Amino acid sequence: MEIYFLEYKVRHGDTLSSIAARLNITVEELKLFHNSHCQRMNRIWFENLNEVKTVLVPLQVQTEKQKDHKKKNILPSSQIPNSFFSQTYNVSETFENPFESNLTIDYTVEIDVRKNKSTNHHIISYSQNHFKTHGKTPEDKISELSITCMKSIMPIDFTLNESGKIIRFTDHRKITQTFADKRKGLDFFAGEVSERYMDKFEKNIADEKFFLGQLQSTLLFQVLFPKLEWFHKKTEWTESFYFLQNSFSVPCTMEIEQENEDQDYITTTLTGNSTEFYSLQELRTATKYNEAVDDPVTGNIIIEYTTHKKSRNLVQASATISLWREEELIRKHTLTITQG
Repeated sequence: MEIYFLEYKVRHGDTLSSIAARLNITVEELKLFHNSHCQRMNRIWFENLNEVKTVLVPLQVQTEKQKDHKKKNILPSSQIPNSFFSQTYNVSETFENPFESNLTIDYTVEIDVRKNKSTNHHIISYSQNHFKTHGKTPEDKISELSITCMKSIMPIDFTLNESGKIIRFTDHRKITQTFADKRKGLDFFAGEVSERYMDKFEKNIADEKFFLGQLQSTLLFQVLFPKLEWFHKKTEWTESFYFLQNSFSVPCTMEIEQENEDQDYITTTLTGNSTEFYSLQELRTATKYNEAVDDPVTGNIIIEYTTHKKSRNLVQASATISLWREEELIRKHTLTITQG
C-alpha cells in the first residue's frame, strides 16, 4: 500500500465491504491500512461501521495481483535467460567438523552462456581457475595434480533445461578425448602415485553418469545452477539436495522469504529441512540401509540469492549446509559466490 491517504466520511449504509469493493481491495487490506495510520482509539475491528465517522483510505492502491506482477518483473525469469549469469564469479568454500581443522578453498568460475538454435536449449561453458587453500596456492604434489587434471578438461559444456538446471554434458566424448590428448603433456608429474591418480581420474570422467553426478552433487552446482522457478514460489514445497558430495539427495521441506526494500537489488532466501533421516555412514557411502538407524542425522540448508532488479542478473549467492546429530553439529559447509 502507498502511504498517501484521505479521510473518507462514512455515509448511511456504508460497510467495510462496500468501501473496500469501491477501492477494489479486500476488507482485510482496508482494515489493515486504516488501523496502521489512525489513532489507536479510532481503530476498526468490525464490518459494521456504527459510530465510525471516518475511514482512512489509500489514494493509490496496489492489489495483490498487481504486486505479484510487479515482483515478477524484477525477479529472474522462470525460464533461463542469457542475462542471468555474470561472466566471472569468485567462490569461497569452508568445510567444518569437530574432528578436523577447518578447510577453506577459493577459486574463480568463468561462465559463458549461449543458445543452441537447433535444440532451443541453453549451453553453458564452465571453467574454474585460481585455486587457493587458506589464501595460498597449493604446493603439494597431489593438490597440484588434482587441479591440473581438472583444468585440462575445461571448459566443460553443459546443457540446461528451460528452468536452468543442468541435465547433461553437451559433448561427453569431447571431455574424455581432451584429457587423453593432454595427459601426454603431464609427464612432469612422474611416479607411480601420479600415474595411479591420472588412471583413476580418466576412469571417473569416462563414466558419464558418475562424473555428471559428482559435479551436480557439489554445493556449488546446487546453488549456482538453481531451478529458476524457486524465485517465484509462494508456499512450502519439497526439493531434494545433496548434503555430501557423491552421496544421494535427501528431500527437504522448503520455505521462501524475499526482501524488496533495496532500490536496486532483491534478496531471496530459501530455507530447507530434511524430511528423511539417515545415518552419517549412509550419507558418506551413498548407501541406504533401508532400515531404522540408531543415530540418524538431520540436515538443513539455507541459500540466499541477491539479484539485480533491472538486469535480473545473479549478483551474489551464499549457502550453508549443516548436519546435526540431535543437538550436536557434526558437519557444516558454507559457500559464498560473488561477481568477479
